Amino acid sequence: MISPIRLAALTVERPGGALHRVEDYFSGSFQAMANPCTVLVDTDDEAEAEELLGIAEAEARRVEQKFSRYLRGNVVDRINQSDGSPIDLDEETAQLINYAVTCHAMSDGMFDITSGVLRRVWTFDGGKRVPARDAIRKCLQHVGWHRVRWESPTLTLPRGMEIDFGGIGKEYAVDRAAALIGIRTRNSYVVNFGGDLFTSGIRRGDRTWGIGIDDPDRAGAAALYRLDVSRGGIATSGDARRFVRWRGKRLGHILNPKTGWPVDGAPRSVTVFGRSCMEAGTLSTLAYLQGAGARAYLDEQGVQFWIV
Repeated sequence: MISPIRLAALTVERPGGALHRVEDYFSGSFQAMANPCTVLVDTDDEAEAEELLGIAEAEARRVEQKFSRYLRGNVVDRINQSDGSPIDLDEETAQLINYAVTCHAMSDGMFDITSGVLRRVWTFDGGKRVPARDAIRKCLQHVGWHRVRWESPTLTLPRGMEIDFGGIGKEYAVDRAAALIGIRTRNSYVVNFGGDLFTSGIRRGDRTWGIGIDDPDRAGAAALYRLDVSRGGIATSGDARRFVRWRGKRLGHILNPKTGWPVDGAPRSVTVFGRSCMEAGTLSTLAYLQGAGARAYLDEQGVQFWIV
């Protein structure tokens, strides 16, 4: 996770969260997508900060309501309950599917939005429970994008399979919220949803935003590095919060869709800086899926990154 450097703040309570005056900018917060969400705005105008926080919160909740795999009646649920019948998708959902297909091709099948069914047997709660190999093999019968028929905008998902946008949904929400905020202000801002974030540009006084990269052993409590960021997206993939312990190893929650097991030899965390949060999140995830080859993969991409 990545979190802004914490400073003393004056808090103003608001419905759904709080707005803080922190030195010379405002910081607003709320909960969405099972994560703490924060918006920083480099302004002295409290009303503007309040408006921009509301825009971000509304968009985060819209994306969550539409694309969360945990909610009934949304487009993901309708796809997963389609029972092998073709289903026509709206333009936004089709675009996300196309993006996931591109990621699948870029990763030689390691990024696969059908692998979410493996959560039926894996529970990454920090404990020591690992599923039986037979249970994993049964789940793998319902994993694999090659089994899906996709002729945009029509998707046919075989019976027993599911899709899950968890690998890109939060980053998508960040970029969407940031774009909407950018329409309403010329001031610099940060949109941070659960540690995946976008910064819009240089602050007043030609200053950057200070962003801390968390220590994976003390997530949310200690930063290993401080980055001075102007404009771009940052995202982290790793095992700081969701993992199990098995035979003396710490296994992260990102699974290899070909084996059904956590990625072997992966770093503790991979943080990438990109042009957008989606780009950063995609590259951090694809690098993590490379296991021990994460650093070499990112070197080839020519991006800034930090590996623990």
